[in-house]
Amino acid sequence: MQTFAYARPTTLDEAVALLQLHGPEARLLAGGTDLIIRLRDGTLHPGVVVDLKHIPELRPAVRERDGYISISAGTVMSDLVGDARLRRHFPALVEAAAVVGAVQIRNRATLAGNICNASPAADTSPPLLVYGAEVVAVGPAGERRIPLDDFFVRSGQTTLRRGELVAAIELPLPGRRTGAAHVRRTRRHGHDLASVTLCCSVDETGLVRLAYGSVGPRPFLVSDASGTLADATASDAAKAAIFERFFADASPSPRSMRASPDYRLAMLRVLGRRALATALERLEAGGAR
Repeated sequence: MQTFAYARPTTLDEAVALLQLHGPEARLLAGGTDLIIRLRDGTLHPGVVVDLKHIPELRPAVRERDGYISISAGTVMSDLVGDARLRRHFPALVEAAAVVGAVQIRNRATLAGNICNASPAADTSPPLLVYGAEVVAVGPAGERRIPLDDFFVRSGQTTLRRGELVAAIELPLPGRRTGAAHVRRTRRHGHDLASVTLCCSVDETGLVRLAYGSVGPRPFLVSDASGTLADATASDAAKAAIFERFFADASPSPRSMRASPDYRLAMLRVLGRRALATALERLEAGGAR
C-alpha cells in the first residue's frame, strides 16, 4: 500500500475545502468497504483520504420531514433494513439493502457510498431510481439537489462537481398506493455481485416504473403509463412489446466473468416479469403508502 495523507474534518465546510483543494487526488472514507480493498490491492492511489465520520451532519440518521425520508451519508445498510419507516414506505429498498454483501459488510457499507461508487451492479440503485430518489450534494457553491437518474454517468463516474460530497439521499413519500419488488440474479446465493439487479413498482393508477443494472455502463430507469402491464386482460404480446422497449438500452459487457451477455439479457426479461408480478401482488394486498 502506498502512503497517503489522512484528514479528519469535523465540519462540512472543512471537508468541502479539502475536496476543493485536492480534487481527484482526494478520496472519501465513510464505510470504507470499497476504499480499503482498493487501497490494499493497489488499484487506487489517493493523495489524501478524507474521513467523514466525525462530521455531525453526516452521522447515521433516517429522518422524516417535509414529505421526504432523508437518509444521511453515514447511514449503513443495516440501518436501512432495521428502519420501520423505510420498511413501510420503501420495502424494495430494504430488500436491496438486505442483500448487499454479508452482514459484516452491511454493518459498514453506507448507502451514499454505494451510489457514489457508481457501480452498474449496485443493488440499491434500481429501487432508489424507482422511488424517485434525489441526492443532496454540498459543495463550494452551497447545496444542490440532483435527481438520481441525473447523478449516474458511467461506471465509477457521477455528476458530482469538484469539491462536492453527498450529504444525504432523500426519498419522496408516496402519494399513491404502490407495490414494489427488488430481484437479482447471482452466481451464488448471498454475497456475490449481481449479474442482473432490477426493481419494479406499480401504483394504483397502473403506472409502472422499472430500473435495472449490471447490464450496461450505468443503471437505467424506464416507465410506462399505459396501464397495460397492470391489466390482467392485456395480451402477452402487448406486454412483451413494452418489456422490449424497457430493455432496449441493456448492453452487457462480453468481458464480465459473472455471466455472458446472452444469459444476462435472457434473465433481465425473466426477472422483469417476476418483479412485476410480485409488485402487482403487493399492490393488491394494500401496497405501501
